[in-house]
Amino acid sequence: MADTSEGRAASPGGGADYLIRHTTLRQLQLLEAIVRLGSFTRAAEELFLTQPTVSMQIKKLSEAIGAPLFRQVGRAVEPTDAGREVHAACREILSTLSNLEIKLADLKGLRRGRLRLGVLTTAKYVAPEILGAFCQRYPGIDVSLKVTNRESIIERLTGHDDDLYVMGQPKEPTDQIESIPFAPNPLVMVARSDHPLAKERNIPIKALADENLILREPGSGIRDAVLRHFAAAGLQPRVRMQLGSNEAIKHAIVGGLGISALSLHSLTLESAGGRLALLDVEGFPIVRRWHLVHWRGRELSLIARTFLEFAIEYEPEIHARLAEAQAAFDRYRDSLQTPG
Repeated sequence: MADTSEGRAASPGGGADYLIRHTTLRQLQLLEAIVRLGSFTRAAEELFLTQPTVSMQIKKLSEAIGAPLFRQVGRAVEPTDAGREVHAACREILSTLSNLEIKLADLKGLRRGRLRLGVLTTAKYVAPEILGAFCQRYPGIDVSLKVTNRESIIERLTGHDDDLYVMGQPKEPTDQIESIPFAPNPLVMVARSDHPLAKERNIPIKALADENLILREPGSGIRDAVLRHFAAAGLQPRVRMQLGSNEAIKHAIVGGLGISALSLHSLTLESAGGRLALLDVEGFPIVRRWHLVHWRGRELSLIARTFLEFAIEYEPEIHARLAEAQAAFDRYRDSLQTPG
């Protein structure tokens, strides 16, 4: 259980010197994570520590400050007034250290350094490919890849946890965010290979109105794009279920539960002639793009700037991979139309 003790230490009277001697950067990092995540447990998981270790470090920080930093609110914790003050200060400190890291990395050029990418779950099919090619060109760079859902990506973007973020176009454009399109992300209609429509061509979209549609969860960019597409045709699709991942949707399709719209990227590793088929539906694929996103006010490191340029230059490779996947599925559909 989280330590939110109200215990007091002797009031520190040494000002900055006292805090320098009695607090650590790790404690400040822990406090920032707890405030952002609202949980000692989730902070421990994110930083690969045990919960008792996190509780102990926050207790020491609280004693150094001379006031409790968190209070329990149901199953979550929230900062006290003192906790909010310390959190604001530690955000400035951690931001300063992050900028220092960027400047030091720039002094080293592209021989050494670190790149941190936050990647939307549905972009996990394209980001590793680009990252792998980048690392082959710059083998001395350490990389980290955090794959998570849209809500967590927005949290990480707001918290400046990574250098760049791979996601769809932000829903609400803002002057604070730079969003750069860098790769195609076509959405295609997918059915089980023995579906009656699998062998058809030029299927009118109205033919899908009575099909059971499987969609991503509310808030998903793919879901929004598909519903807009049906609405533009004056159709209200019959949504049978909502699932939280592309893999779950593919299994549901194979299980005969319905059809769905998926990113073609998520199908590039599928074998043609397998259990899934692309439907040739009018208006599909829906053309979307992946974006590289970062805060305008935060200086990008030389490594991050180089990766951004590399990703944009890598687009022809992505087009080729998608075309190859599309052609394989087209050949499979043609085989379904051939007797015997």
